[in-house]
Amino acid sequence: MAGGFSTPKKDKSNKVSAGMAVKTGQILVRGVDTYKAGVNVKGPGTLFAKCAGSVYFTKKKTSHGKVRTFVNVKPSEKKVE
Repeated sequence: MAGGFSTPKKDKSNKVSAGMAVKTGQILVRGVDTYKAGVNVKGPGTLFAKCAGSVYFTKKKTSHGKVRTFVNVKPSEKKVE
């Protein structure tokens, strides 16, 4: 780690919690492979909201027996500013 070239990035993480209100286009998760896009969420690596609403998480088991966590957005009735 001489010279700081091998320092790991610190901005890759979960940016929101369950129940938080989000705007359209707001980043939910950045650079983490443990979370997958669910309902009203888009993006392969950086997941962002496709509509305004509140965040919730679900877990599903794959056909290979691995548990995946999906990030979802429940659309709200009013706009979040």
